[in-house]
Amino acid sequence: MNQGERADATKNPLRVGVLGLGRAFTLMVPTFIADQRVKLVAAFDPREGARKAFAQTFSGAALESAEAVCADANVEWVYVATPHQMHAQHVELAARHGKHVLVEKPMALTLSDCDAMIAACERGGVQLLIGHSHSYDAPVRLAHQLITSGRIGAVRMLHAMQYTDFLYRPRRPEELDTARGGGVIHSQAAHQMDIVRLLAGGQARTVRAATGRWDPQRPTEGAYSALITFANGAFASATYNGYGFFDTDTLMDNMGELGSPKPANAHAATRARLLAMRDEAAEAALKAERNFGGSLYQPGAVTRPAAWQHFGPMIVSGERGDLRLTPHGVEVIDSAGTHFEAAPTPKIARSEVIDELWSVGRLGQRALHDGVWSRATVELCLAMLESQNLGQEITLKLQVAPPSLSC
Repeated sequence: MNQGERADATKNPLRVGVLGLGRAFTLMVPTFIADQRVKLVAAFDPREGARKAFAQTFSGAALESAEAVCADANVEWVYVATPHQMHAQHVELAARHGKHVLVEKPMALTLSDCDAMIAACERGGVQLLIGHSHSYDAPVRLAHQLITSGRIGAVRMLHAMQYTDFLYRPRRPEELDTARGGGVIHSQAAHQMDIVRLLAGGQARTVRAATGRWDPQRPTEGAYSALITFANGAFASATYNGYGFFDTDTLMDNMGELGSPKPANAHAATRARLLAMRDEAAEAALKAERNFGGSLYQPGAVTRPAAWQHFGPMIVSGERGDLRLTPHGVEVIDSAGTHFEAAPTPKIARSEVIDELWSVGRLGQRALHDGVWSRATVELCLAMLESQNLGQEITLKLQVAPPSLSC
């Protein structure tokens, strides 16, 4: 943020109302506290403890319904951080009240819901922005800049890989039901496919995918591999495994996904905690208590992060060189050797989300993560499920190229 933006932010921050104070909001709390460009003025969550914590932490209004937040005259933007299956109804509610919307990934669970969200915001004359996804991360943006500058020539191939303990973290029952937005396709491919599309040109043409459901006690997709072709001739392979054994953070300077040093044996600890759960009610309760306002909630650090957030190892191959994304920047490997393009350590976690929000809300610039872009990511994710179900390659129809990244 430059000096002029800082002054404008102090005088006229974006006034945000929040729907849902759960896990997604919990991860954004340090950003909202530290970034002067936003001011949280109202919120609703069904948990009374979360509403009280919101009022205490942000001095905002803790309201009794989603409708009340959207109707609040002090709210400019509504941040929709409710469960996946509620995104469409809450975006439409905000748009009816003339409020701009920032909605968490995934945009929605169906393409018809995506269409309805876009149409509602067009009718209301309001902006629609989707995030956080890891395509906001500064090393991803830096890699995109290096690609568009011609540094490695035309992109020909991309490989992305992420191994986590996702499936064994505390879950509500619907998070283990694909039809209700559960599993790694809706929650994790939404990150990875957004990055892959951005770096490979956006216009995916086909996908052939296989998914894994390997634990009957967690009956949803826990893994996938996909081969994606693009209109520009590039192709990408993308793999995700959330079953909690190997940890790709060991290949990312031992930095975790959220930009902090990763403890050893973190995945084994996750599995051990789950084994201690009595039943699914106890598991859901544990998740709620660890989120904002819960009895086990531990505020994230508001201090300067150790590194940028990331979504695992990623290598982009061009005609004249390769790029390797890291938590600290991008390694460029070409005929001249190896050179590192650093992304200076962030001052505020996830400030890139606020960069885009500010650029749209105060500077009048076009968003990258708008409804049309994000609908194309949803299309690709749903096509992966369809490919597994039908055992064949799926052709994509709603893909778009990324706009210029100016924020």
